[in-house]
Amino acid sequence: MTLVQVFDPAMCCSTGVCGPSVDPQLVRFAADLDWLKSQGVSVERFNLAQEPRRFAENAAAKGALADAGEAALPLVQVDGEVKSRGVYPSRDELAAWSGVGAPALSLYSDAVAELVAIGAAIASNCELCFKYHYAAARKLGVSREDMACAVATARGVKEAPAQSILMLADRILKSGADGDEAVAEAPQASATETSSCCGGAQTEAKAGGCC
Repeated sequence: MTLVQVFDPAMCCSTGVCGPSVDPQLVRFAADLDWLKSQGVSVERFNLAQEPRRFAENAAAKGALADAGEAALPLVQVDGEVKSRGVYPSRDELAAWSGVGAPALSLYSDAVAELVAIGAAIASNCELCFKYHYAAARKLGVSREDMACAVATARGVKEAPAQSILMLADRILKSGADGDEAVAEAPQASATETSSCCGGAQTEAKAGGCC
């Protein structure tokens, strides 16, 4: 079985895909390695911050660090042969080096990753995330029009449940006396239980509260 080994620079976690300012290149590379595994290729990944011993034990990684420091990382080896230094290779390159079939064309580019991140920032109300990914998208040449589309899409997804609950509240409040429609729309409980608003169930003795 072909073995691909990746010697990463020091990162906060095993893939670097964490925190509010994720490098889209790392997201893409992590997906490429997952794809490689799905093709039957064995993949090992080592983080300088967490596994320095593996760098010291590997002659190529140790030599690269001695020669150029962390600028030589990431270093990618395939069956012990160094294939790249200082850059994360593409999926096509990984496939060719590993002897697997060419991957299907992926639409998930670095620019698309930034548009997704902008949408996620809107959905999570994260101002810092939005500013970071806006700047990153601009560096990649993403137009303001495309970013506006990402924001509009995220806004629509985010506001849909808010509109839905407001419509429900309006319908129930206008439905008439005694909240008959509210009872009709509530989940059905057993004869000895009444449903609570949080999806649980209460016995009749404890019924009466919202939750």
